[in-house]
Amino acid sequence: MGFDDANVYEQRHLSKLIITFTIHTGAVVRSTSKAKQDQIIRRMILASLGLENYLEEQVESANYLLRVMKYKGPQTKETKLGINAHTDKNIVPLILYQNQVDGLQVETKAGKWINDKPSSPHSFIAMIGDSLYAWTNGRLRSPYYRVMMSGNEARYSTGLFSIPKEGYITKAPEEVVDEEHPLLFKPLDHVEFLGFYYTEAGQLALST
Repeated sequence: MGFDDANVYEQRHLSKLIITFTIHTGAVVRSTSKAKQDQIIRRMILASLGLENYLEEQVESANYLLRVMKYKGPQTKETKLGINAHTDKNIVPLILYQNQVDGLQVETKAGKWINDKPSSPHSFIAMIGDSLYAWTNGRLRSPYYRVMMSGNEARYSTGLFSIPKEGYITKAPEEVVDEEHPLLFKPLDHVEFLGFYYTEAGQLALST
């Protein structure tokens, strides 16, 4: 279940479903404040790369999608795949809340899968999406992650995803392109890219 424009006040009152979810799991979803955290994270990233002048562009280029996710327990002690390994195509995916059922795993650069457990119920997890990977010309890596489940209990989580607006062209700044770091990706419209990615031709290109 997902809610577009999750940082807009009116959109945070869409349905009693989200209220029911927060009561059942104990999650408190404050998407506007979390959108600010997303912007803080991106500000830190830009500062580390010497790209502070692009902050306004980065902030203005994004919409937000709030997703509520449930993974059923497989009813066995054996570990089963809850969701396939994948990278996110957006800018910065934030896992805002997880109940006390583990399962999130992230792949390291060395190809090892590690369990990503929150340090407290109030912590969140920030990752790099493919769009930011392309915009930084590969200076930041978008990791593969998956959910592995065992036991009877369901896993609940909420995620806030910053997504490039339609018409915004993701283009690596000239400051991150040089002889040591040649341009990896042509400028692209994120919405057009997704339209191709989910076609048969897009999936075939991905596998070759």
